[in-house]
Amino acid sequence: MASGNVAVGMIFLPQTVVGVLGNFSLLLHYLSVHCTGGRLRSTDVIVKHLVIANFLSLLCKGVPQTMAAFGLRYFLNAIGCKLVFYLHRVGRGVSIGTTCLLSVFQVITISPRKPRWAKLKEKAPRHVGFSVLLCWLLCVLVNVIFPISVTAKWNYTNIRGSKDLGYCSRRGHNESTDTPFVILLSFPDVLCLGLMLWASSSMVCILHRHKQRVRHIRRSDLSPRASPETRATQSILFLVSTFVSSYILSCLVQICITLPDNPNSLLVNTAGFINLCFPTLSPFVLMSCDPNVYRLCFAWKR
Repeated sequence: MASGNVAVGMIFLPQTVVGVLGNFSLLLHYLSVHCTGGRLRSTDVIVKHLVIANFLSLLCKGVPQTMAAFGLRYFLNAIGCKLVFYLHRVGRGVSIGTTCLLSVFQVITISPRKPRWAKLKEKAPRHVGFSVLLCWLLCVLVNVIFPISVTAKWNYTNIRGSKDLGYCSRRGHNESTDTPFVILLSFPDVLCLGLMLWASSSMVCILHRHKQRVRHIRRSDLSPRASPETRATQSILFLVSTFVSSYILSCLVQICITLPDNPNSLLVNTAGFINLCFPTLSPFVLMSCDPNVYRLCFAWKR
């Protein structure tokens, strides 16, 4: 085994383990709430599905990527490759969808009490479950076409133009089918990114106006602690910025992989590392907020 592969494996292994443990801590919180008869808030429901999507990404991308880095490159057959890539794409899609839902729901929650927002404030909590279910359904349907081009490594070993993805292979370019394929898969991502950027800018504006209005109150307040709504909004803004930055980097690296017929293994591993950054970091971003102030962010409980 080459020393370079060992180094790559030693990067993927702790990244995957830390991500699984972080998401598992949030999952334990939900189980404890369920067992004690507690009630989950609307934001809790969204975060719960985000945790499940993170698990799919980490198990279907991080685990096989780690195994391939340590030399186990032929452990998946054609069906296994298609299933692993499909579940990873579904998890990735649900991750961006639930993050988008979380940011939009939060901007509705902290929006000013005006008539145009009043109806949304009242209806939004009732439609959270349906929105999350719709997100899963769309990701399951849209990504059905993704495994078509993926198979086991030994199936494409002698085919010209095939791409080595570490533990699986993908067929070469076909402009007549690749263009609509890319557009179909990219449209939901672009739509969610646009909504997240709108929601984030709206939250920043709302918080700024709120800060200006209560400035005279803050001067007489000896406590420097921010309000629960402000802390929760800042946490979501940090979560969204983490996702957007990792997503943009992932897209740039993915373009570098798609253009050449035989992409460099360094680019393939870099793309895998970037793809795993958000599901690894997101639970710790959520837990960074004080759970006693706002139940959106959790920590271990006795």
